[in-house]
Amino acid sequence: MFDFVRKHTRIMQLILFLLIFPSFVLFGLEGYNRFREQGDAVAKVDGREILQGDWDAAHKQEVERLRQQLPNVDAKMLESPAAKYATLERMVRDRVLAAAAAQSKLVTSDQRLARELQRNEMIAALRGPDGKLDMARYRQLVGAQGMTPETFEAGVRAELSANQVLLGVGGTTLVTTAQVQLALDAFLQQREVQLARFSPADYAHQVKPTDAELEAFYKENQALFQAPEQAAIEYVVLDVESVRQGLAVNEQDLKTYYEQNIARLGGQEERRASHILIAVPKGAPEAERQKARAKAQELLAQVKKAPDSFAELAKKHSQDPGSAPQGGDLEFFARGAMTKPFEDAAFALGKGEISGIVETDFGYHIIKLTDVKLPKQRNFEQMKPELEAEVAKQLAQRKYAEAADTFTNTVYEQSDSLKPAADKLKLQVRTATVTRQPAPGATGPLANQKFLDALFASDNLEKKRNTEAVEVAPSTLASGRVVQHTPARTLPFAEVKDRVRERLVAARSAELARKDGMARLAAWKAAPASASLPPPVVLSRVGTRNQPLPVIEAALGVDPAALPGWAGVDLGNEGYVVAKVNKVIPRTAPAPQMAQQERQEYAQAWATAENLAYYNMLKDRFKAQFLVPKPADEPESKQ
Repeated sequence: MFDFVRKHTRIMQLILFLLIFPSFVLFGLEGYNRFREQGDAVAKVDGREILQGDWDAAHKQEVERLRQQLPNVDAKMLESPAAKYATLERMVRDRVLAAAAAQSKLVTSDQRLARELQRNEMIAALRGPDGKLDMARYRQLVGAQGMTPETFEAGVRAELSANQVLLGVGGTTLVTTAQVQLALDAFLQQREVQLARFSPADYAHQVKPTDAELEAFYKENQALFQAPEQAAIEYVVLDVESVRQGLAVNEQDLKTYYEQNIARLGGQEERRASHILIAVPKGAPEAERQKARAKAQELLAQVKKAPDSFAELAKKHSQDPGSAPQGGDLEFFARGAMTKPFEDAAFALGKGEISGIVETDFGYHIIKLTDVKLPKQRNFEQMKPELEAEVAKQLAQRKYAEAADTFTNTVYEQSDSLKPAADKLKLQVRTATVTRQPAPGATGPLANQKFLDALFASDNLEKKRNTEAVEVAPSTLASGRVVQHTPARTLPFAEVKDRVRERLVAARSAELARKDGMARLAAWKAAPASASLPPPVVLSRVGTRNQPLPVIEAALGVDPAALPGWAGVDLGNEGYVVAKVNKVIPRTAPAPQMAQQERQEYAQAWATAENLAYYNMLKDRFKAQFLVPKPADEPESKQ
């Protein structure tokens, strides 16, 4: 577990963002309103409107933050209509909780606020060795978000007050062992099942549609045979890299930079360590923690007595599944790769030394330092190419703001062509063909929904004007203009006849499979001995054997008091499945440690469900309304 988290930090960040993403990690409740613009109302809570401008600004803020945390994340995922609507749902949630906190007079004391600010990692980084906060850098940090320390702290205070609303529900959840066992035994139950699948492919040879039937299907499903609206465009992009290309750095500046940064440029010291982990969940009862610590103390005594036995003891006793098979080896790591207590202990050891008990959120560790890799210092000539790139990038970042002003003004003031802006800033005018939605595999501005929306704005389409400068990524502006516009149109029948045939055959084959499956199900129910079924398999929600979820749910939904039982599952275009459930196989009792973990996870899930139910009640109380629809799903074909 510990080894997995260390090696997959980026994955864990993404999972945490998607599941428990806080709306105000740094910026506070007021952050959503600092860019307030005019626009139509998109939601309303307690009589207060959320405007389109509020929504746009909030989504931009969240997208930029995630891009900074996960530079390789798919831009299309962040800019999708579903992702943007999720931002609006979070805004409504925050407004509902704030209204509930105000009504209940929930307040946050100065002491509670101070503790929260002390735990904020971004603020903690601004403290000096003496522990004092660098106020100038603090003001600069919050000022970059258009806030003062006072408004930022007011936002954090409001957020803490709002969090108390749900704490009273989720924080008091109690579950018994009997409840957990009853729920999980049912949820994780296994069943012996025989499955007969009726695949549409087996019926396709029976479907021979006439031309008249093909034309009728075509006319009823014209939305499936559309050529999308398209535009041939020109566009230019201004980013830090394009500014950098026009810069030159003299050698004396490079030497000065090298001398000033020689310690940092030399690289980081890396250490290799092995560890033995006695896992205990964060927040576990004190008795459980004491038991785990005692076990760690017992292993430490054995290691101290026989240091060469560390690897064998780790293989036998460590509860980190990622490193235990390797004798606890975590390979080389630099500072910042491990949790702080673990890192501090590892970097305080000498080669071959063994630590005492080190406590982290994962449990109790015994650490052995096995190797040290010191950075190799390179001379100026060896580092010159890297120095040139780094210094040029820093200069470009400083000059970018000036270039951005020139870019923005030029594409607006000379809106009939992109050439003036391109000539001034030495940019390349690029061409592309685009639709209103990003194409699969699109990158840069062509993957940015806001840029595409600007291109297809009615005024820009009609008058072939430049779009405004659109920020498509941090420190990246784009402007484009439509050269030729082609409206959406239904493709001629002759051109798509093969596609029409393929879809109609698929639809009718699926229908034949469904009818045959239903007939067989009725016959087998009436005369079970006549059923011709494959050998049985064991299915459960965690052991699906690659079966579709509807099949799993149908098999588990058969009344256990009336076995053997039957179920039919319509999989649409995937065909039909008949399931015969022979018997229930009880779940294997979990080990004590796993049972404890299951109980904690069940309690957390139950608390989440209670919170959601309470929140839905609060939405009704404060008359929360969404004034824009959720993104629509793609239309299905008519058969």
